[in-house]
Amino acid sequence: MSIPPPPPPPLFRSLDELRLGDLESIRLILRGGSVIDWARMALHTEEEVREFLTVHEFDLGDPASRARAESIKNAAIAYLRRNFDFPIPKPVAAMDVGELILLAGTRGHRQLCACTILKVMHIIHHLEARELLYMLPISDQDVFHLVEQKVYRVIGGMLAAGLPILEFIGGRKNRDSLYSKLLSKKETHAAAVYDKLRFRIVTRTPDDIFPVLAYLTRHLFAFNYVVPGQTTNTMFDLRGYCTSRGEHMTDLFRALQPVGEEDEDGLPLDNRFTAPTYRVVHFVVDMPVRLPQEILDLAPPAAWALGRVVFAQAELQVIDRETEQANEMGEASHDAYKDRQKLAVMRRA
Repeated sequence: MSIPPPPPPPLFRSLDELRLGDLESIRLILRGGSVIDWARMALHTEEEVREFLTVHEFDLGDPASRARAESIKNAAIAYLRRNFDFPIPKPVAAMDVGELILLAGTRGHRQLCACTILKVMHIIHHLEARELLYMLPISDQDVFHLVEQKVYRVIGGMLAAGLPILEFIGGRKNRDSLYSKLLSKKETHAAAVYDKLRFRIVTRTPDDIFPVLAYLTRHLFAFNYVVPGQTTNTMFDLRGYCTSRGEHMTDLFRALQPVGEEDEDGLPLDNRFTAPTYRVVHFVVDMPVRLPQEILDLAPPAAWALGRVVFAQAELQVIDRETEQANEMGEASHDAYKDRQKLAVMRRA
């Protein structure tokens, strides 16, 4: 007699339980878009706002974290007023970040103000976190270790809870792989290597991919820091998939905000060594991680105003078991990919 797997935790939502905010995040991943193009947020409850801030490594219950969020908000408002004479009502400017996020999901002029402030905050936080990282005596390898700890904690919890993940592999690209990658490409942007740190998740079925992606955006990485233009989606036509999965998913798809990319089914394969039959959802995120106090203690005084969150880029691949097995056949296999890459290196040598 087989023992059924434990029930998923309450925070995990099946395909029929996904919310509009989940599908907005999934579309952003699948199409490699940017939240700067969004006209509104799709977070409507305090629970959703708390999850969103937590995955950014912000805790508004902590005085230091709240002060940092308030500082970013004030800098965003000052920028908008200084450069655009942007009319921000005093009640909106007085809101904390959580209240702004809820307001950004409503309608009207104040909603527009909230959404605009949040977009500028998104940019300021990212730039200042980069500046903080440059000031600190910490290596890439140390930052990668912080990311790995966060990833293993979240995905380890998913595995322990019996969520529909069959396999999880994480690792760092070795030096030989980096050398081959850069030697095989002649484009000037080849120096931008996004997969020094990479993670691969294999789900039970294709219908588990959307729920797993939604869970990850709520607990592992902030969807707004998915790197634009670095997605490869050769698995899902979003419109066709949602409308074939029943009334709930169809209604969510119809409620998605227009962002100027409704006719896009996803980005094509952008790696000339990848076979056209290869199927995957592959994207890059700037993962926020909280620095330990012993690192911050070594920071110069100028860094103290920049908070304690930094970012590190990581590549994620999500695929189901059947598709993964099909990819390992013939020209789509990893070995065939490596052979094509090595051939390109030899031709340039």
